[in-house]
Amino acid sequence: MPYRMLAATAQLDRRFSELRTFNKSAARPARGWIRAIREALGMTTAQLARRIGVKQPRVIELEKAEVAGAVTLQTMERAAQALGCRLVYVLIPHRPLEETLRARAAGAAEDQLAAVEQSMRLEAQGVDRKTTRQKAREKLIEEILKRPARLWDTK
Repeated sequence: MPYRMLAATAQLDRRFSELRTFNKSAARPARGWIRAIREALGMTTAQLARRIGVKQPRVIELEKAEVAGAVTLQTMERAAQALGCRLVYVLIPHRPLEETLRARAAGAAEDQLAAVEQSMRLEAQGVDRKTTRQKAREKLIEEILKRPARLWDTK
């Protein structure tokens, strides 16, 4: 790797690589996890309501809210405990963080190089050959990656 990646980024990427296979097999059931597990346990909504400490109509609302994506993590945690489960909450990037950073830096480098090349053309200066441009691009990417927070100032 041409630049020194932050230890936290590398560590997270290792963890995410393990979770990507889990992510594909852990799609939420159509009627939601709470309902699926409750029914698999043979538990009624009234029984789950007692275990959570709410009234039975609230469990029906909760199951609907989960399917709609309108349930809080705190509520999911309470339901999970009442069902004898553990809530696992994780954001799994679509691709490794290192790849995301490098692609973002490459885009920023291209923008900067294009601006420099345009200025050079306007001043009737020659634009460097392709290999020189590629070296300049890689060097610029490495410089940008030293301060990645600046990559997120624009869309």
